[in-house]
Amino acid sequence: MTLAIDGGTPVRQTPYPGWPQFGAEEESALLRSLHQGQWWRMQGCENLDFEQAFAQMHGAHSAFAVSNGTVAIEIALQAAGIGAGDEVIVPAFTFISTSMACQRIGATAIAVDVLPDTLCIDPAAVLANIGPRTRAIIPVHMAGHMCDMLSLSRIADQHRLVIIQDAAHAHGARGYADTGIGEYGSLACFSFQNFKLMTAGEGGLVLCPNEELREKVFLYGNCGRPLGDRSYQHTVVGTNARLSEFSAAVLGVQLSRLEQQTRVRQHNARLLSDTLARQGLVTAQVRTQDAHTHPYYMFLFTLNDLPGQRALDRNRVVDCLVAEGIPAFRSYQALYRIPSFWQAPAPTRQDLAQCIASCPVTEHMAQRGIWIHHRALLGNEQDTLDIATAIAKVHQHLAGER
Repeated sequence: MTLAIDGGTPVRQTPYPGWPQFGAEEESALLRSLHQGQWWRMQGCENLDFEQAFAQMHGAHSAFAVSNGTVAIEIALQAAGIGAGDEVIVPAFTFISTSMACQRIGATAIAVDVLPDTLCIDPAAVLANIGPRTRAIIPVHMAGHMCDMLSLSRIADQHRLVIIQDAAHAHGARGYADTGIGEYGSLACFSFQNFKLMTAGEGGLVLCPNEELREKVFLYGNCGRPLGDRSYQHTVVGTNARLSEFSAAVLGVQLSRLEQQTRVRQHNARLLSDTLARQGLVTAQVRTQDAHTHPYYMFLFTLNDLPGQRALDRNRVVDCLVAEGIPAFRSYQALYRIPSFWQAPAPTRQDLAQCIASCPVTEHMAQRGIWIHHRALLGNEQDTLDIATAIAKVHQHLAGER
């Protein structure tokens, strides 16, 4: 059985469900937003309706929809009073937006390691890296798995730090005791970029725990201009992050699909995790008991290094899986190995060697981690098992080449 990349027959010849998913509902919503005659959020109702529904689902006081997830973090940091000279602790294993948003407002990102099971930020590493200029923590709910928010909240309270959740992967996630992302009293930032669990191509949102923070978030995302202003008052240096009514209309429909899609992904992810565990070739992200609802933005795993065998080339494995019809991707780089992380404002109490030494889990993930696109979990059980079949096939052939 030759690998597909070498001319053999692929495991999958039928495509997985497409992404993004859409239908007549999105078309109807776009026409509704078109015919309301007001395409700007300040005069239409699509943004307001979507914000209210999204906040309610996540247990938050309110929300403000913005143009993308990166600017959502920037605005949340500003609304929380974080700025030039402040340090913000972030996980080293995350997308660059988590740290770049800090740099964009003049703050410094301090990268720390993640836990080996959930791949979420390690509370012990957070505690060990608090310094005199530390003002905030940005935990990332990696691949949709909720962070240990109870431990992080205790640390933040003890050291008078702000928490801003990066929930770009975590639409609809719920944690300990069925707690929603909006129930932790902190700002939380979402992305609606094309890969995300809900999408309008681009877009973002900030969940707000109270009216005061919602007003600040609005201000920084509305060119510094208060709601209802008619005399061009711009009270802070903000930006134009407003979302169009068309995008908000699409997202309202996408939100209505989320719970059902999450149920399917959770079922198939459990099946895939159990199957991969029996194979013993890879290690999947662990879903802890505290992760009441895990929406599975991607399915994340690492290649195992088996006794007596040389490690497989992760990039080669990804290429082979793609050829077998599996939508596979390399996982993130470590933040500190990305050149822009060291552009000003850059950490002064960390250097590259220190980051590498203190982040073994991140190093392992960056070298051995693989994503499977979450659309592959929206099929039936056989579709899901094909992922495991392809992994076993690729492993067998690549291991036999040496």
